[in-house]
Amino acid sequence: MATQIIGSTVKRREDPRLITGAGRYTDNMTLPRMAYLTILRSPHAHARIKKIDATKAKKHPGVLAVFTGEDLKAGGVNPIPVGWVLPDIKIGPHLPLAVGTVRYVGDGVAAVVATDRYIARDALDWIDVEYEPLPVVVDGEKATQAGAPQLHSEAPNNVAYYWKIGGGDADKALAEADGVIKQRILNQRLIPNAMETRAAIADYQTASGDLTLYNTNQNPHIIRLLLALTIGQPEHKLRVVAPDVGGGFGSKIYLYADEVVACFASKQLGRPVKWVEERMENYIATIHGRDHVSDVEVGYKRDGTITALKVKTWANQGAYLSVFAPLIPTFLYGPMLQGVYNLPNVFVEVWGTYSNTTPVDAYRGAGRPEATYLVERCVDLVANALKMDPADVRRKNLIPPFRDSAFQTCMAYAYDSGDYSAHFEKALKMADYAKLRKEQEASRKQGKYIGIGLCSYVEITGAAPAQVAASLGAAAALVESALVRVHPTGKVQVMTGSHAHGQGHETTFAQIVADQLGIAIEDVQVMHGDTDQIPFGAGTYGSRSQAVGGAAVYVATQRVIEKAKKMAAHMLEAGEADVVFEGGQYFVKGVPSKGVKFAEVALEAHWPRKVPADVELGLEATAVFNPSNFTFPSGTHVAVVEVDADTGKVDLKRYIAVDDVGKVINPMIVDGQVHGGIAQGVGQALWEGAVYDENGQLLTGSMMDYALPVASYLPSFETARTETPSPVNPLGAKGAGEMGTVASTAAVANAVIDALKPFGVKHIDMPLTPEKVWRAMRERK
Repeated sequence: MATQIIGSTVKRREDPRLITGAGRYTDNMTLPRMAYLTILRSPHAHARIKKIDATKAKKHPGVLAVFTGEDLKAGGVNPIPVGWVLPDIKIGPHLPLAVGTVRYVGDGVAAVVATDRYIARDALDWIDVEYEPLPVVVDGEKATQAGAPQLHSEAPNNVAYYWKIGGGDADKALAEADGVIKQRILNQRLIPNAMETRAAIADYQTASGDLTLYNTNQNPHIIRLLLALTIGQPEHKLRVVAPDVGGGFGSKIYLYADEVVACFASKQLGRPVKWVEERMENYIATIHGRDHVSDVEVGYKRDGTITALKVKTWANQGAYLSVFAPLIPTFLYGPMLQGVYNLPNVFVEVWGTYSNTTPVDAYRGAGRPEATYLVERCVDLVANALKMDPADVRRKNLIPPFRDSAFQTCMAYAYDSGDYSAHFEKALKMADYAKLRKEQEASRKQGKYIGIGLCSYVEITGAAPAQVAASLGAAAALVESALVRVHPTGKVQVMTGSHAHGQGHETTFAQIVADQLGIAIEDVQVMHGDTDQIPFGAGTYGSRSQAVGGAAVYVATQRVIEKAKKMAAHMLEAGEADVVFEGGQYFVKGVPSKGVKFAEVALEAHWPRKVPADVELGLEATAVFNPSNFTFPSGTHVAVVEVDADTGKVDLKRYIAVDDVGKVINPMIVDGQVHGGIAQGVGQALWEGAVYDENGQLLTGSMMDYALPVASYLPSFETARTETPSPVNPLGAKGAGEMGTVASTAAVANAVIDALKPFGVKHIDMPLTPEKVWRAMRERK
């Protein structure tokens, strides 16, 4: 495989339009006769709808229509499907607008369509709704207890599903351990904050019966499938377009109620309908992430060997099951509790529960940050109990290198490749770990509280293979597709089922094609986001773009090369077996001076002069890539913090990240993904957290109350890589988009607890705000 462009830093080709205001986002679009949609949302977390009176709103000047849940139901609109179905799952129907009962603050009650977005917004105040408030439960564990309010008749005790997995014999290992630590660990609820809120434009053509949905999504074909099932629109007469999307982080994977209502309204009115989410609306209407309560038992020997891990987790799923919600706390979480350690005995059981809160689904990392945080906190708890250095405990338990064959974990997964000691030792060397410990000891004598936190992680990425995913509950094939089309002049178009919303696909996919064909990267155009233009693909999430989408592009490009080889052989008047392709030209073995360039073959494919009639003309190829396994990137991160003893404020002084993502297509883009992921993970560790009161009101419903990290809070990150190529795709690539988030939360939390060791603090639940840290120091001082 040629490597002149693959592995090189190439500036992102999409950036000039995005940073100069030339991007095309959904809300930038205006269609003829376009109307505007707003949603009236429930102010109650749980209530019966006794009456909806929209008389005054319908008479409001400029109002075109008012719809309720009953209208949608009568119009044949179905509940929003759940796309990951576990055995014996209990699904409470999620209607796009509530009928009879609202179940969280933000549940849609009615919709207004008007000629102007301000009229539509004002008309919401003219709808009178009479509610009968019902008891509320917001805690995922308490929702399962006797006497808790019931959200859905389909789910007794508010349990949507019970799931378990294990390997070895955790109970026996715990009984035989030299020591056992029990700890309750919380992974708090988070709220995604993409730069662009969600938006949708539905455009129904009455004459043809075609419906187009322009919206902010990460996977157009999956949205098309779900939408067809929900509104009954034939899939071949339904087009979904995701133009430029201003960030997603998982929150734009799903089909949302608002988009369904917009499509229904457009079909009813016969004109385009736009809906754009307000920022405060985003806090209650867009999915949330995380929200685990876990009881943990970890067993260990006196020499630091960790022998067993037993976990009970209550995963708060919110008022309804979002599209992929059941996947996150099960197969993306449970089997990853072995981590990077040679841990033979693990057992986890999970209760997915309903509560009167915003639905929860995948948010950057999705299950792996929760698993990594739990495992890495346990490692530090063991180190503390044994009075060992946390680095020594990790070193003792790391899985040995496995480059040539997979490592079978004690549970479901086989890690594809890895050398965990390599990135562990490299990270410690970059941090000058021994020196840091000496500086820490000296600082404590001066009344300064320095903390050093470690996190060694492995995560599962590259969502596929299709047959395995289907057996685990996936309702769609998690493959990826590509079409590589060569024009007569040798210019190339790449159509991919992956979708970019900040990842840089237009650059990295072009690098793959340009590298293989030996052409300039400027001669490659990457297209995505339009179901009428691209082949069916599962989209972008789970750090799957390069390992699955990029691999599909690579395979399709190789097929183009092979097809062109047949034509080149005729042009060279040689046998096909004697022709080789190198450096962008075909030539007979040993005679590179008498070759034909790729562009010349492309022209011959469309204007044949030497190619006989029995050779198929044209030059394009498709590929559907279905890998044999997931990919498992890994790494070690080190955080250094200083805690102010008077205020509890945490200052992140240094952050070192050494990651193994397999083969790298573009180092600069990987670095950018790592940086962004670290910032989000640090945000969870120190500042972010969604808080509900006992009435189900979101107390952190704006940026005034929900603390997000800003650049000035963070140091310059020190990054490096090790490399164990993945054997499951031809690029050798593993995922890179989420690892910063997976690792940084645990690294920073461990650093803060390490800083508080002189106070006898063993654990504090996140976020580690100044008040929490200050109280912990005062309570134990």
